Amino acid sequence: MARLAQTAGLTDVQEEILATVRTFVDKEIIPHAQTLEHGDTYPADIVDGMKEMGLFGLTIPEEYGGLGESLLTYALVVEQIARGWMSVSGVINTHFIVAHMLKQHGTPEQKQKYLPRMAAGEVRGSFSMSEPELGSDVAAIRTRAVKGADGYTINGQKMWLTNGGTSNLTAVLVKTDEGAEKAHQNLTTFLVEKPEGYGEVLPGLSIPGKIDKMGYKGVDTTEMVFDGFEIAADQILGGISGQGFRHMMDGVEVGRVNVAARACGIAIRAFELAIEYSQQRRTFGKAIAEHQAIAFKLAEMATKVEAAHLMMVNAARLKDSGQRNDVEAGMAKLIASEYCAEVTQESFRIHGGYGYSKEYEIERLMREAPFLLIGEGTSEIQKTIISRGLLRDYRSRG
Repeated sequence: MARLAQTAGLTDVQEEILATVRTFVDKEIIPHAQTLEHGDTYPADIVDGMKEMGLFGLTIPEEYGGLGESLLTYALVVEQIARGWMSVSGVINTHFIVAHMLKQHGTPEQKQKYLPRMAAGEVRGSFSMSEPELGSDVAAIRTRAVKGADGYTINGQKMWLTNGGTSNLTAVLVKTDEGAEKAHQNLTTFLVEKPEGYGEVLPGLSIPGKIDKMGYKGVDTTEMVFDGFEIAADQILGGISGQGFRHMMDGVEVGRVNVAARACGIAIRAFELAIEYSQQRRTFGKAIAEHQAIAFKLAEMATKVEAAHLMMVNAARLKDSGQRNDVEAGMAKLIASEYCAEVTQESFRIHGGYGYSKEYEIERLMREAPFLLIGEGTSEIQKTIISRGLLRDYRSRG
């Protein structure tokens, strides 16, 4: 039994779910990840397996056909899946975020319409905030929805849409004319139903081809282009315009826990590869793990893995308790992503020249880890969130 990244206080059901997922990862993901990743091939069989296991409904309430599990369970499942191949965790990440947003903010009709089919994996979710010139300034969104007699017309371009071609329900944040002084109060989230695929998938809605990336292969990342796209007013999340920023930030808090979990998963796998290789590779008459230079690396790597896991678990549990967790989620995402990059690089160094070969798994992890430094907000954005929260809580009374 592995010593690192164990979680105290789990229920028997949580333990059973994690054991099942861990076995699935070891048997169905790790043996195929290299071939699929190098071919930039969508993991259709793996996704079907997750669907059969009910993972798409993991956090969806039982009344809608889901398992009704917590954010903590979700995060621990994601950690295991990312340990196998981060791209697979990307397939379910955006789905979970949209399901969470619907569960927390959707109208009764929207919940009934989408959540049962999302739990079954028939409807697959994605979400879209970013734009080509937007960066981290969400309030500066330019894509606009203009209200007309029969609904809204959307024009604009969205960017970095994970699962853009393989999802069929996208939560899209756009600007609406609310007349509010603060820019973020003029944002609305629309639930856009669309067919899977690329090109002009609906009149006025196009999904250009996949963006070619350094890593994070297999999962599709796309743009989303609106050109006179018409959508009904009842597709506004929650039924009230101008609430989109709040809805998205709630979803992003879940997403930051997810990114932290993915970083933990990659770091765990990088450590596993390093400690295994270091006991097999011999120099100067003994395994390199017995040389102090390598032994100390392993000790530092393991400590970083453990610290990141504990912070991720804390952020998830706070969210589950209903408490505000923006600072804790930011801290978990910050330290997990930074430690992931450091642990992965140390594993790469331990592998020596073999780490540069595509035959070795660590080469793939070296291309995947950097994504987590920018996904769901850069480290600098996390520091901004953390510092603002600290100043809020420790405000000087002088």
